[in-house]
Amino acid sequence: MAKTTQSKDRYQPVAFDPKAHAAKKRRADPAFRVAYDALEDEFEALAALLRARKEAGLTQADVAARMGVSQPVLARIESSLGSRKHSPSLATLRKYADACGKKLIIQMV
Repeated sequence: MAKTTQSKDRYQPVAFDPKAHAAKKRRADPAFRVAYDALEDEFEALAALLRARKEAGLTQADVAARMGVSQPVLARIESSLGSRKHSPSLATLRKYADACGKKLIIQMV
């Protein structure tokens, strides 16, 4: 068997901060700013879901079990808010809130 030598060039992941990247791109690119700002309500809705799950100390699998759905279904619910595809119904959002021990409140400001 041939011995393999360890390379001096090791894998070094590059840190990526999506919020900082978006903020920089938003300042530099007017078209990006318009598109990004149009998604603000969906970003906030997703943040609210994730915040509720984190505050409850639950995983996606935990919330999914409490809602009576599979974890991949819950992942699609969470990801759908950022994609504008198949937005969850109010009934689904209520179930999510209940699963996290929260109450769904919708406000217009």
